[in-house]
Amino acid sequence: DLMVQPYKHEPFTNFKTEENREAYLLGLKTVESYLGQDYDLLIGGERISTDEKIVSINPSNKEEVVGRVSKANRELAEKAMQAAVEAFKTWRKVKPETRADVLLKAAAIIRRRKHEFS
Repeated sequence: DLMVQPYKHEPFTNFKTEENREAYLLGLKTVESYLGQDYDLLIGGERISTDEKIVSINPSNKEEVVGRVSKANRELAEKAMQAAVEAFKTWRKVKPETRADVLLKAAAIIRRRKHEFS
Protein backbone atom coordinates (compact mmCIF):
# COMPACT_ATOMS: atom_id res chain seq x y z
CA ASP A 1 0.00 0.00 0.00
CA LEU A 2 1.05 3.54 -0.77
CA MET A 3 1.80 5.58 2.33
CA VAL A 4 1.27 9.26 1.61
CA GLN A 5 2.68 11.68 4.13
CA PRO A 6 0.74 14.85 5.00
CA TYR A 7 1.93 17.89 3.04
CA LYS A 8 4.61 20.02 4.62
CA HIS A 9 6.82 22.74 3.23
CA GLU A 10 10.36 21.84 2.34
CA PRO A 11 12.78 23.15 4.95
CA PHE A 12 14.78 26.24 4.06
CA THR A 13 18.40 25.65 3.12
CA ASN A 14 20.90 26.81 5.73
CA PHE A 15 23.56 28.58 3.66
CA LYS A 16 25.78 28.93 6.72
CA THR A 17 26.68 25.30 6.09
CA GLU A 18 29.56 24.91 3.59
CA GLU A 19 28.05 21.72 2.15
CA ASN A 20 24.79 23.53 1.35
CA ARG A 21 26.60 26.48 -0.26
CA GLU A 22 28.65 24.10 -2.42
CA ALA A 23 25.55 22.11 -3.43
CA TYR A 24 23.78 25.35 -4.41
CA LEU A 25 26.75 26.56 -6.48
CA LEU A 26 26.95 23.19 -8.22
CA GLY A 27 23.23 23.38 -9.03
CA LEU A 28 23.69 26.91 -10.39
CA LYS A 29 26.62 25.77 -12.53
CA THR A 30 24.56 22.86 -13.86
CA VAL A 31 21.69 25.15 -14.86
CA GLU A 32 24.08 27.65 -16.46
CA SER A 33 25.31 24.84 -18.72
CA TYR A 34 21.76 24.53 -20.13
CA LEU A 35 21.51 28.21 -21.14
CA GLY A 36 21.01 29.03 -24.81
CA GLN A 37 20.05 25.52 -25.89
CA ASP A 38 17.32 24.63 -28.36
CA TYR A 39 14.45 22.49 -27.10
CA ASP A 40 12.30 20.32 -29.37
CA LEU A 41 8.62 19.63 -29.03
CA LEU A 42 7.81 16.15 -27.76
CA ILE A 43 4.63 14.80 -29.32
CA GLY A 44 3.62 11.19 -28.90
CA GLY A 45 7.19 10.25 -28.01
CA GLU A 46 8.59 11.94 -31.14
CA ARG A 47 11.01 14.87 -30.90
CA ILE A 48 10.08 17.61 -33.38
CA SER A 49 12.22 20.62 -34.17
CA THR A 50 10.65 23.55 -35.99
CA ASP A 51 12.31 26.49 -37.73
CA GLU A 52 10.21 28.97 -35.75
CA LYS A 53 11.27 29.24 -32.09
CA ILE A 54 9.95 30.85 -28.92
CA VAL A 55 12.96 32.58 -27.38
CA SER A 56 13.09 32.82 -23.60
CA ILE A 57 15.16 35.76 -22.33
CA ASN A 58 16.49 36.21 -18.79
CA PRO A 59 14.39 39.13 -17.48
CA SER A 60 17.26 40.37 -15.32
CA ASN A 61 19.79 40.20 -18.17
CA LYS A 62 18.13 40.93 -21.53
CA GLU A 63 21.30 39.82 -23.36
CA GLU A 64 21.06 36.27 -22.00
CA VAL A 65 19.01 33.68 -23.88
CA VAL A 66 17.65 31.08 -21.46
CA GLY A 67 16.60 28.82 -24.31
CA ARG A 68 14.79 28.49 -27.62
CA VAL A 69 11.75 26.21 -27.80
CA SER A 70 10.36 24.93 -31.10
CA LYS A 71 7.06 26.66 -31.81
CA ALA A 72 4.11 24.47 -32.72
CA ASN A 73 1.79 25.47 -35.52
CA ARG A 74 -1.89 24.54 -35.63
CA GLU A 75 -1.13 21.14 -37.23
CA LEU A 76 1.42 20.21 -34.54
CA ALA A 77 -0.90 21.42 -31.76
CA GLU A 78 -3.64 19.17 -33.17
CA LYS A 79 -1.15 16.28 -33.39
CA ALA A 80 -0.24 16.86 -29.73
CA MET A 81 -3.90 16.89 -28.69
CA GLN A 82 -4.55 13.63 -30.56
CA ALA A 83 -1.48 12.03 -28.96
CA ALA A 84 -2.71 13.13 -25.54
CA VAL A 85 -6.20 11.73 -26.19
CA GLU A 86 -4.64 8.44 -27.33
CA ALA A 87 -2.30 8.24 -24.32
CA PHE A 88 -5.18 8.93 -21.95
CA LYS A 89 -6.96 5.81 -23.18
CA THR A 90 -4.40 3.71 -21.32
CA TRP A 91 -3.49 6.19 -18.57
CA ARG A 92 -7.11 6.40 -17.37
CA LYS A 93 -6.99 2.65 -16.65
CA VAL A 94 -3.92 3.00 -14.41
CA LYS A 95 -4.69 2.56 -10.72
CA PRO A 96 -4.74 5.80 -8.70
CA GLU A 97 -2.00 4.43 -6.45
CA THR A 98 0.28 3.95 -9.46
CA ARG A 99 -0.48 7.46 -10.75
CA ALA A 100 0.27 8.87 -7.30
CA ASP A 101 3.53 6.94 -7.25
CA VAL A 102 4.59 8.63 -10.50
CA LEU A 103 3.95 12.05 -8.94
CA LEU A 104 5.76 11.14 -5.74
CA LYS A 105 8.78 9.94 -7.73
CA ALA A 106 8.77 13.20 -9.70
CA ALA A 107 8.65 15.13 -6.41
CA ALA A 108 11.60 13.11 -5.10
CA ILE A 109 13.63 13.97 -8.21
CA ILE A 110 12.84 17.67 -7.82
CA ARG A 111 13.71 17.49 -4.14
CA ARG A 112 17.09 15.88 -4.96
CA ARG A 113 17.78 18.54 -7.59
CA LYS A 114 16.34 21.43 -5.56
CA HIS A 115 19.31 23.72 -6.09
CA GLU A 116 18.78 23.55 -9.85
CA PHE A 117 15.30 24.95 -9.22
CA SER A 118 16.31 27.52 -6.57
